Amino acid sequence: MLRYGKLARQAVSVISYVAERYETDAPAISSSEIGRARKIPAALAAKLLSQASAAGLVLGTTGPGGGYRLAKPPGEIRLVDIVSLFGRTQEESLCPYSLDWCGNGEPCPLHNGFNEIREHARAFLEDTTLAVFAKKEVPSPDKKSADKKPVTKKVAAKKVAAKKVAAKKVAAKKTAAKKPVKKV
Repeated sequence: MLRYGKLARQAVSVISYVAERYETDAPAISSSEIGRARKIPAALAAKLLSQASAAGLVLGTTGPGGGYRLAKPPGEIRLVDIVSLFGRTQEESLCPYSLDWCGNGEPCPLHNGFNEIREHARAFLEDTTLAVFAKKEVPSPDKKSADKKPVTKKVAAKKVAAKKVAAKKVAAKKTAAKKPVKKV
């Protein structure tokens, strides 16, 4: 499981600041500006950006007018690229009973639920790019509404997530309705 710890969160925060200002000809952004904006020490911002630069996520330039910019468009950098660089990868049992239960015979009652959470978190990090931080607008996914205002990627993603939640609730109600009621 990929641990999304404090350092990984700070790295996402720092690099997302650069993504928010992404343009192909945008000026470089100093680590001190990024640190001030994200409320972290400038030295830490510089260290995170230096490591991200070595990994090919950002480009750094030194001297007057120097700073950082993304190495590629925001849509080509996934959160997992950042988190895996600054997070720890380890298999960790989320079983509240003990390490002796899950993995040795019959799984605990929470096993499948924890596996589902782990898979959703991994999929989220793999599927989400820095494009969510870009302030550009995209056309609405509904092609019939060409005259409507364009929505941001963030708004479009929230609408899709809301539809998925609603579909899960309907499915859960149908499943609950099919279960026989025990008489006591």
